[in-house]
Amino acid sequence: MKGIGGLTRRPRNVISEYPQLRELRYMLYAIKRNKLTMMGLIILIGLIIIAIISPYVVPYPEDVAGATHPENKFLPPSLEHPFGTDDLGRDIFSRVLCGTRIELLIGVLVIALALAIGLPLGVIAGYVGGIVDEVIMRITDMFLSFPPLLLALAVSASLGPSLTNAMIAIAIAWWPWYTRLARGQAVSIRERPFIEAAKAIGVGEIQIIFRHVLPNCLTPIIVQASMDFGSVILTAASLSFLGLGAQPPQPEWGLMVNIGRIYFLTSWWCVTFPGLAIVLTVLALNILGDGIRDVLDPKSRRFWRR
Repeated sequence: MKGIGGLTRRPRNVISEYPQLRELRYMLYAIKRNKLTMMGLIILIGLIIIAIISPYVVPYPEDVAGATHPENKFLPPSLEHPFGTDDLGRDIFSRVLCGTRIELLIGVLVIALALAIGLPLGVIAGYVGGIVDEVIMRITDMFLSFPPLLLALAVSASLGPSLTNAMIAIAIAWWPWYTRLARGQAVSIRERPFIEAAKAIGVGEIQIIFRHVLPNCLTPIIVQASMDFGSVILTAASLSFLGLGAQPPQPEWGLMVNIGRIYFLTSWWCVTFPGLAIVLTVLALNILGDGIRDVLDPKSRRFWRR
């Protein structure tokens, strides 16, 4: 391409000029190349679509709200009831579909609450150091000394059985992991030249923490959060199965498995389909989390040509 004075001018490459676009392009390329990650992403997108539209398309919305039909109880799977009916005659297919919204909402809210607690504490502890670091990390170690499920059980039992209390309990058990991870990142970042430059020009400590240190800690946090999403849903289902989470008539999968287990030998569908929904969701989220880790982790990347 000819420029002024007959000089050759290279065509403008937008991706080369904007590193963020090149990074995004690499991420999309890596995800498309990994078939398992693509499968997890497709399943997750499908679950999100189901969560959005399910209240409007399920064949028996009144069964989701708690209506009972004793005359239809324990009907096997059929065209009218694809997943059969439960002990109260409710359509399991409608309840499993509407339960998708509850499960995804649990994962999002618990991870968000755990990040809101753990991420700032970890960044502050790693950047400030000294006595602040010691106090925050010793409290964190105290929480980490308990297995997450056991701690969530204890907190949920103390607060009382409900879905809201179960989410609070899981978040309390989960935030220390993000604190420890963010603290390690902040310790490394505080010694870098751009932090010293910010101090030299008079930038305040709080502004440095939340404008410079915190954004640079996000990559491993995002990876960890994506891998924890499935574990949070599984823990919430476990609490509901034990009677400490969702309560009837909420269409929560763990609760449905708990109710249906009594009738497993005679009405297998009451347990099988909610259980398969849990397995499929957790498996898809774990596969997708592994793929995101591979994409965002520099050590796992391979050089590729356009």
